[in-house]
Amino acid sequence: MEGETSWVSHSFHDNVRDMAEVKSFSERSYEVSTELTVPIDLILPDDLLERILAYLPIASIFRVGCVCKRWNEVVSSRRFLWNFTHVRVHRPWYFMFTSSDEPVGYAYDPILRKWYGFELPCSGTSSWFIASSCGLVCFMDNDSRGELYACNPITRHYRKLEKPPGSKFSDYSALAISVNKVSHSYSVSVVRSKQVPGNFLQYEVSVHVYDSGTMLWATTSPEILTGWRGGEESVICDGVLYLLVYSSGGGNPENRHGLLTYSLFSHLSHGLLMKNFIPMPCPLTCGRLMNVKEKLVMVGGIGKQDRPGIIKGIGIWVLSGKEWQEIGRMPHKFFQGFGEFDDVFASSGTGDLIYIQSYGAPALLSFDFNQKQWKWSQKCPVTKRFPLQLFTGFCFEPRLEIAP
Repeated sequence: MEGETSWVSHSFHDNVRDMAEVKSFSERSYEVSTELTVPIDLILPDDLLERILAYLPIASIFRVGCVCKRWNEVVSSRRFLWNFTHVRVHRPWYFMFTSSDEPVGYAYDPILRKWYGFELPCSGTSSWFIASSCGLVCFMDNDSRGELYACNPITRHYRKLEKPPGSKFSDYSALAISVNKVSHSYSVSVVRSKQVPGNFLQYEVSVHVYDSGTMLWATTSPEILTGWRGGEESVICDGVLYLLVYSSGGGNPENRHGLLTYSLFSHLSHGLLMKNFIPMPCPLTCGRLMNVKEKLVMVGGIGKQDRPGIIKGIGIWVLSGKEWQEIGRMPHKFFQGFGEFDDVFASSGTGDLIYIQSYGAPALLSFDFNQKQWKWSQKCPVTKRFPLQLFTGFCFEPRLEIAP
C-alpha cells in the first residue's frame, strides 16, 4: 500500500451524505494544491476553470468543492456537468462486496487503478437484485421483491419506484434497467418466473416494464414455458429485453441454457416468447448477460463435452442477429490465476470493459472490448476471513449528470 487518500462526497445538494474512506493500492494519491487557488481565481474565467476541473478524476471533483465557495459553485453548475460528460472517458467502476448484512464494499477505478471504500445508498443490506445502466443503478430487494430503487451511487441521489403489479412472490426474478443517454429517462424491467402447480416442467413467465416518464408499469400476459424457466439474468439492449432461460428438464441434458427476446417498443402477444428462442453457442455452466455499446454480450463458463456441468474455460460472445460470434476466450494463465474456479461466477460490463470475478476470492479480471486485452486489477483491500466466505459485485458508470 503506497498511499492513502479519502473519498468524501460533498453534495451538490444538502441531503447528500459523506462517503467512506478511500484507500489507494497503486499510484500516489491525487491531491489538489490549494496554493493554486488564488492565482486561478484571479486569472481564469469560469468557463476555462470549468474545463480544467472537468479533467480531474471524479473522486477529486468532490474534494475540489471544499477548496472555496467559487470552486464549489463551478463544480455544481450545469455547464460543468456538461463539460465533465463530454471531455471524460467514462470507464465503468466495479463495486465488490462480500456476503454480509451491510451494503458496504470497495469500488475499483480502472483509470487510476485505485480501490475506494464505498457504501451503497438506499439499500439496507447486500441481499438485492442489482442492475445498472449509464450512471444509474437499480435495486430490488430479495425478500419481497416489491421494493425498487433507482439511484446514482456517485451523487447518492435515489428514488423509490412504484411497486410492480401482480403477485410479488415468484420462484425466480430478473431485473434490468436501460437509461436514455439523451433524455436521461429510463426503463426498468422485472421478469417473474413461477412454477405451475403440479407440473415441474412448466413455468409461468410475466414481464413488467416501468417507464420513468409516466412512472407507470406495463405488464404482459403471462406465458407458460414448457421445459424452460426464467432465471436471474436479463439485460436491455437497444430497446430489446434479453432473458436467459434454464432447462427445467425433459430435453437434451447438454442444452441447459437458452435466450428469449422481448421488444420494449411493442406489445407482445401471448405465446410469442418461445418463438424468439435463441440457442447457446456451446454447452455452458453459466451465462452472464451485459450491454456493451448497445450490443448484447454474454460471458459464459464453457462446459466439458463429456461433463457439461464442469467448467473448462470462459468465453465471450456478442449476438449478431440470432447468431453468436465469439470475440474472446480467457487465456489459460488467467483462468488458473483465479485458483479454484467454480462452475458459476460473477461478470458484468458496459462501455468497453468487462469484469470477471470468482465468488470464492476477491481477485478481479478485466477484458478490454476494443483492445481484446486481459488485465488483472490492483489487489482489492478486502481479504478472505473464513473458507466459505463469498464475494460478488457489479459494474456501473461513474457519472455526475444522471439523476433518477
